[in-house]
Order: sequence, then C-alpha cells, then structure tokens
Amino acid sequence: MKYLVMIQGTQADYEAMSGKGGKDSPAWGEKDLQAMYAFMGALNNDLAESGEMVDGQGLGEPAQARTVGLGADGRPVVTDGPYGETKELLAGYWVLDCPSLERVTEIAERILQCPQPEGAPVYPVVIRQIMDGGGDVC
Repeated sequence: MKYLVMIQGTQADYEAMSGKGGKDSPAWGEKDLQAMYAFMGALNNDLAESGEMVDGQGLGEPAQARTVGLGADGRPVVTDGPYGETKELLAGYWVLDCPSLERVTEIAERILQCPQPEGAPVYPVVIRQIMDGGGDVC
C-alpha cells in the first residue's frame, strides 16, 4: 500500500533554519542543519534500499507560496501563502510503498528522531493512505 507521510512547519521555522530565530523557533546553526540533512539523507537512503521510497521532497517556504481559489463571483482569487486558520502547513513529504500501516508508523516514529536545536517546535508526523481507485481525482 502507498502512504503519504507528511511533516509540518511554519514560516517562523523556515526563518529559524536560515538563522533568524524567534520566540517560537530558535535559530539553527550550521551544525544543526548538517545534522538534520545527514539524518534525512540516511533515512531516505534506507527507504530507497528497502524499496519503500517512491518519492520524498522538502517544500519551499510559505512566503513563496500562493493559493488560488474562487471568489463569490466565480472568478479566480489569488492570495499569498497557503495560510488558512492555522500557521502550520505541509513542509515536506514522502510517498512510501509499505506492506502495512504498522511499518509506515515505524518510519514516522523514526522521522520524529530528526535532530534539531533545543527548544525547536516538534510537530506530529501525519500518515495518510493513498487510495488506489484507478480513477481521476477531479
């Protein structure tokens, strides 16, 4: 079965990773970034070697995102960012092909072990099964 495994973050987290910390996200140093990249690289390599990795990507900061919706008049409305009622948003993902929900849960637990600076926020890892209905989404 295929699963979408998602990690969350905020604009403040992206800024902290570039060295501009704030009250909710301490600044990351070069060693913090290197540790995180090494951890994620090892995880991705392990998932590729096991044949479970289909795809995985980190996403750009929310400040560079746009949302396109429909206005009351049915015309497109473009707004900055993916912001809704929450500041947390999708920061990265993996598409994994795992034999069971238990196995993908083990991987999510490993993701939570990613090193980060003391005091940095810890977000849950979200797992969603990808439905294989064979039909179009729209």
